[in-house]
Amino acid sequence: MKAKNYRRPEGMTYARNEYIHGPPPSRITKYTAGFYRSDYTHELLLVPEESLQIRDVAIESARIAVNKVLTEKLNDKFYLEVKAHPHHVLRENKMIFGAHADRLQEGMRRAFGKPIGRAARVEQGEPVLRLLVYGDGVQLGREALELAAKKLPKKYYIVENQMVQSA
Repeated sequence: MKAKNYRRPEGMTYARNEYIHGPPPSRITKYTAGFYRSDYTHELLLVPEESLQIRDVAIESARIAVNKVLTEKLNDKFYLEVKAHPHHVLRENKMIFGAHADRLQEGMRRAFGKPIGRAARVEQGEPVLRLLVYGDGVQLGREALELAAKKLPKKYYIVENQMVQSA
C-alpha cells in the first residue's frame, strides 16, 4: 500500500463506524501536549497550502517530533494541540500477485475494500497543529513546526498570531 494513493480527498467520507465492520483505531495517542495557561502571548498554526488527507501515523509522528524538541528546550512553557482528527477510514482492495496468483484474483468484482487505516481530511487554510508559546519561544516553536511539516505530506506554512491579553 502506498500513502501516495490516499493523499487526495476524493469522494464521500467513509466515517460511519456503525456501518464499518472492524474499523481500525486511531494511532494518535494524545491530542495535547505541554501545559495550558491563559497567559501565552503567541499562537503558531501549521496550515497546509492545499486540501489533502493525512494518515494518522503521520500526524502522530509530527506530534512526537514537536513535543520532543519543545520539552527539551522549553520544559513546560508551551501548549501543543492536534487540530486534525482522523475520522475517515481508508479502504484497500487487496490484490494477490505473483506466479499462479491470477486464479485467486477477482479484479474489480466486489472491489469495495477492507478497512486498513484512518486519515484526517484537512481543507486548505485549516490548521493541523496549534502551538501556544511565550515571546521567547516563538523562534523555537517555528523550528519545531517546520520539523513537523517535513513529516507530513505536501507543503505547509506557519501562521503567527499575537494573543490579546484580557485584564
